[in-house]
Amino acid sequence: MPPGLFPGALREGPMHGRVGNVRYTASRMYGGVGFTGTRAGGKPGRLSPLGLEDGGMDTEKRRCTAVVLAAGSGRRMQSATAKQFMELAGKPLIWFSLHAVEQSGIIDDCILVTAQNDIPFVWQEIVRKYGFKKVTDVIAGGGERYASVGNAMRYIAQGRQPIPNRDGYVFIHDGARPFLSEEILRNTYEDVKRYGACVAAVPSKDTIKIGDEKGFAVSTPDRSLVWNIQTPQVFKTALITEAYAELESAERSGKGAAGAGPGREGTDSESEVRRDAGTSAGAGQGLAGRGVTVTDDASVVELFTDHKVKLTMGAYENIKITTPEDITAAEAFLSGK
Repeated sequence: MPPGLFPGALREGPMHGRVGNVRYTASRMYGGVGFTGTRAGGKPGRLSPLGLEDGGMDTEKRRCTAVVLAAGSGRRMQSATAKQFMELAGKPLIWFSLHAVEQSGIIDDCILVTAQNDIPFVWQEIVRKYGFKKVTDVIAGGGERYASVGNAMRYIAQGRQPIPNRDGYVFIHDGARPFLSEEILRNTYEDVKRYGACVAAVPSKDTIKIGDEKGFAVSTPDRSLVWNIQTPQVFKTALITEAYAELESAERSGKGAAGAGPGREGTDSESEVRRDAGTSAGAGQGLAGRGVTVTDDASVVELFTDHKVKLTMGAYENIKITTPEDITAAEAFLSGK
């Protein structure tokens, strides 16, 4: 946002100024402040609170949908409770990601992906209980992460959200990463506008070895080029939905598998879930048989498109809760806040 301006702070009448090579005029608008600008050379554009939108002629910030994944199990946590529902500082683990989404000025709505049997519980004990208004859809996940994301991508591509996201951006985030911050969301938002695809990541602090199948080191990558990948992973809507559609097409076996059921409250009956079942649960098996592993969403884009994925600085505290030791680390982070 131009320096010194914020919603509610405008004098009567328009204000004029310059940000970099953009001359702007700010005026009151319903719901906030509108900024129109002219780039050097006379090209018109519009300034959002996050800067000049790509394309110059956009009149609104593109829609941003968060897809939060919460369909995991407690197996590696050595717990009978699914890890996303385990408590951290008195709240279920998934609360932290959803709270970050709810408070964000970037995210417009959220699709929460969980186990099919947990859908009623999630609506009542997570979404309603904590007042997460941006969660508009809760859908069934798959047996693996890529299957859960595939279900969500199909849901978006079919336009089933209350407000469809056809030409905006999708932020895919692991609900087991409780330290999602507005800074990370802002950094990835800026990069997805610029590059169309990006992932939160941090440079590796450790030396990495590539080993063989017998456990012997065979090579050592240049540590300056090695990044640890996190979430959110953020893409243009069309890019990521089409990439997952290509994955499904490549792997389709001809048989449907349990997939994404209807997501809004009152539409989660078992029969409807089965009726709308998709094919993502079977995706990836053929690729694995050919020695190709789909480990994250960027992998799908890399495999099925020619689009490059930008590495965007995340945060070292943006850890994923996977083992009991991670809970101890997360509690230490929280105590330091």
